[in-house]
Amino acid sequence: MTSFNSDSNTDNNNATVAAILADKGSWLSSVSLVVYALCFSLAYVDLDAGTGALILSAAVQLTMIGWSIYQKEQLTVLQWLALACALIGFVYLMLPSAAIPSFTGALTMALSGIAWGIYSIRGKACLSPLRATGFNFIRSLVAIPFLLIVAISHWIGISMQGVVLAVISGAITSGLGYCMWYVAMPLLKSTQAAVVQLCTPILAAILGMVFLSEQLTLNFIIASIVILGAVLVFILNKKTV
Repeated sequence: MTSFNSDSNTDNNNATVAAILADKGSWLSSVSLVVYALCFSLAYVDLDAGTGALILSAAVQLTMIGWSIYQKEQLTVLQWLALACALIGFVYLMLPSAAIPSFTGALTMALSGIAWGIYSIRGKACLSPLRATGFNFIRSLVAIPFLLIVAISHWIGISMQGVVLAVISGAITSGLGYCMWYVAMPLLKSTQAAVVQLCTPILAAILGMVFLSEQLTLNFIIASIVILGAVLVFILNKKTV
């Protein structure tokens, strides 16, 4: 009996290792990542920070929550209310810096948000975040010729220091961030992951206060309480069957 259990555990471990080694990302994830990063960068040429964040967040939320509804993921009334409160808090935080966007900038940022939503959804099936992210990055290299064309068309004002910082930001810091996100995604429902992302501007603002001596405002405190409280309620509340 002990030998049988040992053999069974060994087989399970071998199957798990084989599944992890077989996790090499996907072309859909790679394309989504490229579209997200490219459209995000181009959109902010025409948009200010607040407007871009509002459009990006709306596109991400609609994509991920829409997919969850399509997959028959049910939410409680309290979760819907918490989602609404989190969105209201997010708009309250970002609206003061928003302005009427150009159609091209708004459409480009919306495409970026949809692409990030798809990339996030794809992460739910990820077994090895580091391997998947690495292979997704490798596949995305096929977009280099197109990216060079875009870069040349926007070459005015580009410095070598800026290029180096962009490479470090994209290949290292962003790569680590994508790995961490893919670690979290299998542990969350799509709706939970969508709502959790509303905390991003709060974290960014806090880091700005710590490292850039940015000012703490009453609007930020109110919005943070509303968003974080709503996200906590949403995650803790579950649909009972």
